[in-house]
Amino acid sequence: MADLTYEDLQKIEKRAKVSGSVSKTVTYILLTFWGLIVLFPFYWMVLTSIKSYSSYNSEYIPKFIATHPTVQNYFDAFTTVNLSRYFLNTVVFTLLTTAIMMVVTVLAAFAFARLDFKGKNITFAIFLSLMMIPTELVVITNYVTITNWHMRNTFAGLILPSVASVFYIYLLKENFEQVPEELYKAAKVDGTSDLKYLIKVLIPINKPTIITILILKVIECWNSYVWPRLVTDKETHFLVSNGIQEIRENGFGRENIPAMMAAVVVISLPLVILFLIFHKRIMEGVSRGGTKG
Repeated sequence: MADLTYEDLQKIEKRAKVSGSVSKTVTYILLTFWGLIVLFPFYWMVLTSIKSYSSYNSEYIPKFIATHPTVQNYFDAFTTVNLSRYFLNTVVFTLLTTAIMMVVTVLAAFAFARLDFKGKNITFAIFLSLMMIPTELVVITNYVTITNWHMRNTFAGLILPSVASVFYIYLLKENFEQVPEELYKAAKVDGTSDLKYLIKVLIPINKPTIITILILKVIECWNSYVWPRLVTDKETHFLVSNGIQEIRENGFGRENIPAMMAAVVVISLPLVILFLIFHKRIMEGVSRGGTKG
């Protein structure tokens, strides 16, 4: 094989750059196209929410712009229906559930990761097997239990079935085990208690994963629908998710789509902002849970 000249090397390098540029351009075009598909429902939701009722109904062919935008629908969302009450209920439910769940998750993950007790491995194996049981199969049992305890239409009945998560405990346990065990033994030699070691060492080191679990639980609580719908039939304990149906039936009516969309925009906005702020931390925490070393 003849030696390549300097000109030949330049041509090969140029072709490689051109090929890389074309590949990158095609990738960006496809990602942009997919991004537009994903974002279009959100655009349509916001667009519909700023159209007046008469303007929306007069459109035989849907328009992709609002010729006479209005924010009246957003005022109606808080004045016509009790949306502010739904918001308050959801905030209370989300904060309390997340706080209790984080305490349970951190303590359980620490126990499985660092403490030695009889039947630990068998207990954890049984615990993991619960992940194979669909949530829908447990709903009936939980409903009967909450009803027998006279906890329907109470925050305790809403919160209690959601204070433990096998997946979050498993995820945090895997992260705790990545911390060298020598640190734990050294802390015990120095007379450090398990609780102090957990608070001073493990939690700071695994902060990204803990923040990820925190954010995912908040999103889960905010979007919760099936369970709140089962155990609440009074408006005083409706959350924003199952309050939407109440808004549709007894608030704006089935035909006032713009007002309905305004309510949905208001309900969705906190989660959109939360994700935009913390999406990097979510990805970082999940990736940490899937690696060893």
